[in-house]
Amino acid sequence: MSREPRVRMYRTALVTGASSGIGRGLSAWLARRGVKVFGAARRMEELEALARELQGQGEIVPVRMDVANAQETREAIRAIDEQCGGLELVVANAAVAPETPGDALDWSALEQILDVNVRGAAATLSAVADRMVSRGAGHLVGMSSLSDVRGMPHNGAYSASKAFLSTFLEGLRVDLAPRGVKVTTIRPGFVKTPGTEGNHFKMPFLLELDDAVDRIGRALLRGVSEHSFPWQAATAARLFQVIPNGLWDRAARGFDPERE
Repeated sequence: MSREPRVRMYRTALVTGASSGIGRGLSAWLARRGVKVFGAARRMEELEALARELQGQGEIVPVRMDVANAQETREAIRAIDEQCGGLELVVANAAVAPETPGDALDWSALEQILDVNVRGAAATLSAVADRMVSRGAGHLVGMSSLSDVRGMPHNGAYSASKAFLSTFLEGLRVDLAPRGVKVTTIRPGFVKTPGTEGNHFKMPFLLELDDAVDRIGRALLRGVSEHSFPWQAATAARLFQVIPNGLWDRAARGFDPERE
């Protein structure tokens, strides 16, 4: 029987949005492989439950953090970096996805997406980037989405937030690679999480959470610049990106009747 190798290149990691879904799964995946994981989220009780669940299997340090407050997020991550002797992996995973239909825009939903998915992610990734450069080592990871290629119906703000994240990560990668700092963009399709349970539309190529987390974890260990999955959805996303606007508009409007 094959044994999972322990992660040797990471001593410490910080993962935002660690109380549920991909963030929770990835935190556990890393911790079980020998990484000291600072799991950050607003729901401290969920983080503490995860830490108890992993006792004897790995170390999770619960950290109360609301990435919607960008300045507090930066300060908290920098303090953790000092406390642990240097974060080696930082994963900007926290995100929200309220619907933002163009014909019924709700500013509070738009503001939440901007605060969490854009400002929060940027604050997380930038918090210790300068220190990683000084150390000549580190790994920054952003949890983007295949929806970054187009403005998706009813979810244009979410798509835009992920487009920002993917482009921001690409710029960081170009700048930081020569300085010894890795940057990885993760672009999953639909994954079965608490966040997608309420979706009332078809989710093609839906992945189980454990499968998605394992794919992400292994991509991080390989140090790839980008990992888009599953391949079927990634192929469709590439096609969506290049088709003319008129054709995309008609196709996207056709998604709406599929809603249940």
